[in-house]
Order: sequence, then structure tokens, then C-alpha cells
Amino acid sequence: WLLEPIRQPSFQIAVFGAGHVGAATVDLLAKLDCEVRWIDGRRNVFPERLPANVTPIESPEPAREATARSPSSFFLVMTLSHPLDLDICVQVLRRDDAAYCGVIGSVSKRRRFERLLKKQGVPEAAVQRLVCPIGVSGISSKKPTEIAIGVVAELLRAREESAVSYASQPFLKVSQ
Repeated sequence: WLLEPIRQPSFQIAVFGAGHVGAATVDLLAKLDCEVRWIDGRRNVFPERLPANVTPIESPEPAREATARSPSSFFLVMTLSHPLDLDICVQVLRRDDAAYCGVIGSVSKRRRFERLLKKQGVPEAAVQRLVCPIGVSGISSKKPTEIAIGVVAELLRAREESAVSYASQPFLKVSQ
């Protein structure tokens, strides 16, 4: 027997970066009902075997992959390069249809990104949607798996908030 899903999960996530935290995050996300696009610019960084809901993408220009994701996707940015993180955030925030854009970092990185995003012409409302640092508050561990748990918990909360927001929208009445 060959069983294939008849629907795609509505929880679509792009994870940029295949470092320790990215790998730990993807490992947790792979256990959820979601579709993960795992993107990195380096060659041969992904494990040989990945769960069916994880698609590795080796891209020489990872920031361009942000424009190829579906509307209402969730974006996690955790590369090894601050300039690349910024480029990806610019692409995501200019889309105006991302459900979530989070970047690993600190409060000082957030302030720097706010200034640089505005300098690159990203609207203030879009800049305010950026989540940095990512992860539920109160977890100060530097261990990749513990960081990943906080990040995935925050992503699940953002998904729930997004679903509630969508469900509270009034229905459109079509007039004839």
C-alpha cells in the first residue's frame, strides 16, 4: 500500500538556517502536522534522511526563497549571518502576507534590524510585525534543543492567534 495525504497541512513553515538551533527546531517541527521548508545556502549541510514533511532546500540565495513560500506561511530566520538574516527579513516583511516572521537574536539585534529595515524602505507596520528575539519568554538556556522548544511553542501560539483572528473576520455577503 502507498498512502499519500489528500491535503497539504495549512501550517506551512520556512526555516532559514541549518545550524544547531535550526536543526533542533526542524526536528521538533517534523513531529507536528505541518510542512517545513528548510533552507540554507551551504552545500551538504542537511541530514541524508529527513521526515516526509521536511523539504531541504540548498539555495545560493536563501533570501529569494522567502518570496517563493505560500501566503500565510510562518518564517523562522536563524542563519549564521546577521546580514543574511536581515536580507531574509526584508523579503518576508515586504510580502505583507506572512503569518509570522521571527529571527533569532537579542533585543539589541532587534533595534539594529528595526533601524536597517526602515532604512531599506520596509514600512513601519511591517517592521513592528518582526519578532526578535524569538521563543517564549523566561527561557534563558543556550542549549539548541531548549531554544528550539521555546521557538516552537511560540510558533504554535502564533498559529493559534492567527486562526482566531481569521475565524473572527466577518463573512462577506455577496450581493447579486
